[in-house]
Amino acid sequence: MYSKEEKLSLLSEMIEFAKADKKIKDEEYNFILAVASQLGITEEEIGYLVRNNAEKKNLQPESQRILQFHRLVLLMNVDQETTQTEIHKIREMGLHMGLRSEAIDTVLKEMHNYPNKVIPPKELITIFTRFYN
Repeated sequence: MYSKEEKLSLLSEMIEFAKADKKIKDEEYNFILAVASQLGITEEEIGYLVRNNAEKKNLQPESQRILQFHRLVLLMNVDQETTQTEIHKIREMGLHMGLRSEAIDTVLKEMHNYPNKVIPPKELITIFTRFYN
């Protein structure tokens, strides 16, 4: 389970990513609120994170980093618009998480094969497993 600091860090990371195209869209904000609610973080705390970044915490184990990358992919596609800026930013964030570039690139390619670009968690795990074994 995540500590409070880890929860705030991963939500701050999602907010940072949502700002990649200069503005957090309503769909992105609502998605972030939904994730925050699942994590027990209030809307007031999200408001604070929109104005101030939380301290960055590196997630362990790797499965938590893969889950966070999946959240970012979902966030990127929630508004049905994917820009080159977002692709570049999500790739950079995945690499900073310590994820393999081949797995990141495969996820970003394969997401186009699914409705609303929502890659199923099982497929995501299959992709990452392929590049880590």
